[in-house]
Amino acid sequence: MPEIAINLEGQNGLNWPRWQRIARAVEDLGYAALTRSDHFTNPNPPDMDSLELWVSLAWLADNTKRIEFGPLVSPVSFRHPAMTARMATAVDDLSNGRLILGVGAGWQVREHHNFSYDLLEIPQRVARFQEGLEIIHHLLKNDAPLDFSGDFYQMHEAVILPRPQRAGGTRLLVGGNGPTRTLPLTARFADEWNGVFLPAARYAELTGLLDDLLRAEGREPATVRRSLMTGIVFGRTEAEVTERLADRDRAELRQRGILVGTADEIADQVAELDAAGVQRLMLQWMDQDDIDGLEILARRLI
Repeated sequence: MPEIAINLEGQNGLNWPRWQRIARAVEDLGYAALTRSDHFTNPNPPDMDSLELWVSLAWLADNTKRIEFGPLVSPVSFRHPAMTARMATAVDDLSNGRLILGVGAGWQVREHHNFSYDLLEIPQRVARFQEGLEIIHHLLKNDAPLDFSGDFYQMHEAVILPRPQRAGGTRLLVGGNGPTRTLPLTARFADEWNGVFLPAARYAELTGLLDDLLRAEGREPATVRRSLMTGIVFGRTEAEVTERLADRDRAELRQRGILVGTADEIADQVAELDAAGVQRLMLQWMDQDDIDGLEILARRLI
């Protein structure tokens, strides 16, 4: 079975009491990791509590001992890549090497407009992300000062000190399903690929493509961890599953890669993902107050 992790939507009402309660539950129940999104707000109103990402991760580094954690993902549109890399090395060191730095291009129009961040059109957005990823990768993993001249960023003898304590530098995650953009960048720069809302068959296809891209980059496929973040509609009983589906079609959700069912049914679907090559499964846990559900799933899946 793959490792089981929990992923939270940080813009969906996350505040300090919820974050601290969930973090302690995830640690105590044996989950492998706790990740969270990096958003100011949701694509549509109403606005809800949204705990700032890096402050929450610094707390996690100092108040948990075992679990891995990190952003899924932190967009370069919010922060200069050098600042992201600098914060990541500090939080990774504080946690004794448990941070996984997930980075992305940014996608949500509303929050960028509300807070006056430039999202850019998709071609420029992807180009900026590639530059940011290259800068972050160098600053995390290369001791030599960086000179960089791009369309979006310039660096001049840039180096982060102290250097990361972890051998090889802070681990870097790239998330997304794009075979022509995301996967080639993963093959060049990442320590982990995170697929998003994929059924088992499609996940197997993409992880096989990533293997080929990694070999073309001169990297061993086994050196890059394979994870999947997907939704879950979980009920303690079949009646509760039906209630939480709220007229959504179970088969259609399953086709989109979303896990649906009681604990035993979820376990069967997780086994399919295991066979497809998923090494770590990140469950998008939408009810941030359902600690009891986390406990039931942990007993069945871990």
